[in-house]
Amino acid sequence: MIVCIAEKPSVAKEIADILGARSRHDGYYEGNGYQVTWTFGHLCTLKEPHDYTPMWQRWSLGSLPMIPPRFGIKLIEDRGIEKQFSTIESLMQKADMIVNCGDAGQEGELIQRWVMQKARAKCPVKRLWVSSLTEEAIREGFANLKDQSEYQPLYEAGLSRAIGDWLLGMNATRLYTLKYGQNRQVLSIGRVQTPTLALIVKRHLEISNFVPQPYWELKTEYRGTTFNVTEGRFESEEAGREALEKITGRPFLVTDITAKNGTELPPRLYDLTSLQVDCNKKFALSAEQSLQIIQSLYEKKVTTYPRVDTTYLSDDIYPKCGNILKGLRDYQTLTLPLMEKPLAKSKKVFDNKKVTDHHAIIPTGVYPQGLTELEKKVYDLVARHFIAVFYPDCKFRSTTVLGVSADVNFKATGKEITQPGWRVVFAGEQQDDKEEKEKLLPSFAKGESGPHTPGLTEKWTQPPKAYTEATLLRAMETAGKLVEDEELRDAMKENGIGRPSTRAAIIETLFKRNYIRREKKNIVATSTGIELIGIIKNELLKSAELTGRWEKKLRDIEKKEYDAKKFIAELKEMLQEIVNSVLRDNERIDLSSAQK
Repeated sequence: MIVCIAEKPSVAKEIADILGARSRHDGYYEGNGYQVTWTFGHLCTLKEPHDYTPMWQRWSLGSLPMIPPRFGIKLIEDRGIEKQFSTIESLMQKADMIVNCGDAGQEGELIQRWVMQKARAKCPVKRLWVSSLTEEAIREGFANLKDQSEYQPLYEAGLSRAIGDWLLGMNATRLYTLKYGQNRQVLSIGRVQTPTLALIVKRHLEISNFVPQPYWELKTEYRGTTFNVTEGRFESEEAGREALEKITGRPFLVTDITAKNGTELPPRLYDLTSLQVDCNKKFALSAEQSLQIIQSLYEKKVTTYPRVDTTYLSDDIYPKCGNILKGLRDYQTLTLPLMEKPLAKSKKVFDNKKVTDHHAIIPTGVYPQGLTELEKKVYDLVARHFIAVFYPDCKFRSTTVLGVSADVNFKATGKEITQPGWRVVFAGEQQDDKEEKEKLLPSFAKGESGPHTPGLTEKWTQPPKAYTEATLLRAMETAGKLVEDEELRDAMKENGIGRPSTRAAIIETLFKRNYIRREKKNIVATSTGIELIGIIKNELLKSAELTGRWEKKLRDIEKKEYDAKKFIAELKEMLQEIVNSVLRDNERIDLSSAQK
């Protein structure tokens, strides 16, 4: 008998129907030589400190650091989980072969491997690896099952992540709670959550400590067009007034006109982070809500696997794109023009080198039915981005007009869309988070002159903006560095904090711990969060850049370019250093209790 194990009951049912295992039993389906069972996500977890020795039951500084000689797993204490595991164990003990049908990612691999270990499975194991849950994809996946050994590095990376989180989380939380918590509250420390909180606190302090400075802007209006002075802002009112008086009553002269043609590429396909960013901006959805919605769309077979960090497709997807577009029946006015000739194949979309386990999030071509209103909105984003990449580039003309009045130079810029290209897919929707400040200019002639209306305006410098979930996700992706350029951002992803699939949970954890709170769309640190980061002197725990380097090593383990044992050894060494430095600290810190 071949036993297949999926990550959710709903996915198990889909697989069972396709395999012909339609006889329902308690905890599994059977038929056609298959038994199809399921987990509920994690059934197992790493053992807790007291599971290793009774000495670690009680929190004490003398027991730190807690480093088990060998990490073990245990079943999560829950009657429903225990009952389902008993079924799984019974099936696996008698199986001739097991097919791991867990989510095709690091976490999915870890979930199912732990269950198989706990069930003491001895038979050969194959891996189902699919990017969507359509019948075609599942059948194709079963026709091309892989040996589990091919995914050993993926498991080692997931295990290293779990052990690293245990080592730092368990030890640092006890260490800081006992040393600074005054027996009033638990101070939760985490390998990813603490650097993320540090980013938010740093931004809070930048805003709090910001001292606004006045400056003056000189502009003039000529023929209904606003021209800005080219030398920029004036730091003193006196200098601004002097320039204003100089040009008042003097004519304005157009000295130069340049027009350049430019192109604008279609927006990238979505990875999980960019989708969460857009959902936060457009629909005010949290990262966690966006993840739940795109996961639901995946399970409803209408979009592909969501927990991805690439915006590219592999070359083998290109032949399938025509049929996917045909399946987008509600978008026929946009897709039919694409069917009149071969689809464009751009290296900005199709690039095997930019795709590892999974490609960007795209529609499957299955017609969406029974979607909620929010699911429809998120699906629409994915569908339109997919359609847009096959449209021509947007073409525009950028015009710059230079002028002068009494030796003071001015400039105005304008932009005219000459061929909308892919922009028709979004029907005038604003595509980026910068407002279109450039507008179409009237026709000017070099050498023309006439009266103008100058004005001097006092303004004040502004503090940095508080993080929103969208900007925080981007900051986590680039380890806190402000990066607008997409190519550079791609290069930095491997050093980001956390993985795309875990960032939403990290942010939610900080909310639950009352370290951060929402103020409208902004995310701000609470006094508890600020004080917690303040007492952490060790940069190893709160450096986004350093945590990013650990993330890079975890990815390298997955790619067989770094040794998992070395990664754990480095973490143990770092942990010992952290414990020693905190124990040596004699400064008394009174950490106030959490703000409600």
